[in-house]
Amino acid sequence: MLTVTTVNVNGLRAAAKKGFVEWLAGTSADVLCLQEVRAEPGQLPAEVAGPDGWFVVHAPAATKGRAGVSLYSRREPDRLRTGFGSAEFDDSGRYVEADLPGVTVASLYLPSGEVGTERQDEKYRFMTEFMEYLKELREKAAAEGREVLVCGDWNIAHQEADLKNWRGNRKNSGFLPEEREWLSRVLDPADGGYTDVFRQQHPGVEGPYSWWSYRGRAFDNDSGWRIDYQMATRGLAERALKAYVERAATHDQRWSDHAPVTVVYGAPGGPGEGE
Repeated sequence: MLTVTTVNVNGLRAAAKKGFVEWLAGTSADVLCLQEVRAEPGQLPAEVAGPDGWFVVHAPAATKGRAGVSLYSRREPDRLRTGFGSAEFDDSGRYVEADLPGVTVASLYLPSGEVGTERQDEKYRFMTEFMEYLKELREKAAAEGREVLVCGDWNIAHQEADLKNWRGNRKNSGFLPEEREWLSRVLDPADGGYTDVFRQQHPGVEGPYSWWSYRGRAFDNDSGWRIDYQMATRGLAERALKAYVERAATHDQRWSDHAPVTVVYGAPGGPGEGE
């Protein structure tokens, strides 16, 4: 069994003061992928920077206060890698991966973008480079008899079912046709070769969403986006047993504008595989 959780913490220092520490103490996850940490390890309280019972790697951005990803594992990884071989993005705090027995798990924070600005151009450059790496990673893992799981905030809602107000966002970053087509390529068996594990577990339904704006009453009205994914190679995806969003009970109990997305995977050859 392997339980993996991914969540954009929207600033780990702030989240730690609002309930993340208590959540971490109670989670059943074996691996935890964090995005938008926005802090150097030395700026984090000890119970977050290196909590007992966890092996932790933090990959902050060279630009202080921006981005940042982390990966927590109950067991010591066999190998760690920060970045994916990109001259432009390897110091931007957007990717870290760890080799665990039989599986490579990664935490990804894809740029958010903004139409008509350099931020959108940056997002497209990242997407182009990262697609090639995703394929290389999958092929290398297959040759080694390993699976791959890339978790994180992909900042793209793939289908209309993945955001409440899709009609009003057709020209906005995160739901542009070219972004959605790129994500379709990630999921194409003949191209990227990955599976959206959460959608596989929840087909034909709206959401469940994982991000809600702090503006207005988006959370109370469940007017959200599903942009936090666990993308797995086929063998691991077939082992998924259940997937759920750990949505806070009330608005004031949230410690981020995102909610943790958790998937439980069975052991190789166990229940769920091949179903």
